[in-house]
Amino acid sequence: MIAITSSTITDERIAEIVHHIEKFGVQAHVSRGTDRTVIGIIGKAEPKLAEQLRQMSGIDNVIKISKPYKLASRDFHPEDSVIDINGVKIGGGELVIMGGPCAVESPEQIDEIARLVKAAGAQVLRGGAFKPRTGPYSFQGIGVEGLEMMAQAGKKHGLLTITEVMTPEYVDVCAEYADILQVGTRNMQNFDLLRKLGQTNRPVLLKRGFSATYEEFLSAAEYILAGGNPNVMLCERGIRTFESYTRNTLDLAAIPVLKSLSHLPVISDPSHGTGRRELVEPMSKASVAAGADGLIVEMHTDPDNSMTGDGVQSLFPEQFAKLMQDLEKLAPLCGKTFDTKKEPVSIS
Repeated sequence: MIAITSSTITDERIAEIVHHIEKFGVQAHVSRGTDRTVIGIIGKAEPKLAEQLRQMSGIDNVIKISKPYKLASRDFHPEDSVIDINGVKIGGGELVIMGGPCAVESPEQIDEIARLVKAAGAQVLRGGAFKPRTGPYSFQGIGVEGLEMMAQAGKKHGLLTITEVMTPEYVDVCAEYADILQVGTRNMQNFDLLRKLGQTNRPVLLKRGFSATYEEFLSAAEYILAGGNPNVMLCERGIRTFESYTRNTLDLAAIPVLKSLSHLPVISDPSHGTGRRELVEPMSKASVAAGADGLIVEMHTDPDNSMTGDGVQSLFPEQFAKLMQDLEKLAPLCGKTFDTKKEPVSIS
């Protein structure tokens, strides 16, 4: 249920209404927009609460939301959410690119890739320190040491950093080193992890489960939002279908659908979405055309010898730089601004 306030309501009156709502044992979340303020009521409210709210001064309307996700819904927050991380804005009209290796392998490796990511004009350095793998004998990442390496590389080259967190126990340590915390496809419905992320102040990139419906995806985001963390990004990273030519099937329709259902920023992952290097560039451009707020792209200086074995989906540095140049031209045609802030660094 949501209560829509009048345009002239004061902050003091909103506080009074929130206090009244919470006396019924439910939570009240306030979302302020340019035209209206919406108060979301989370929890099982007594029927008389809705009737009381309709009679209260300052309330224009009370609407019941039947969706299982409330805070993620556009009914609750009609305008696009914009997440500002040290001046980098994700959502709204800007295009943000996250680039880097699947996993941090060494200080030299992540430093050189960070240099190239910055040189190409991206804003965020990606890299995994803890790697969830299908097989127990595959490379699992180098842990906290990898977090330290990536944090140092990001700071040195003026990049934000994003890394995957796998368990509730590692949320705090990952948040200490990374600017954005990523939830992988296998953990989309790890509800203990999502609840813990709701308690952190770090933005979260939530990847869609490879068999998840849109409703299930948004309901997973709701766990984080309901915990008190409003800074959630949705990531379409491909779903499992009958097709075996690609690693996954990148669901481009998810981008406009999610943006119509939710106010949260939507990021596309064409690397995992296709699993094929030659498809990353065209699907990156298609994602931007479909309305994505950003991309997360794998890039490696020696992808064929990467420790994760996922090099087949990683771009070479020159390919990544070329993609960035093309996106700089494409973004304005798709209603996006793209501030690359390139540095004169040679790719070698």
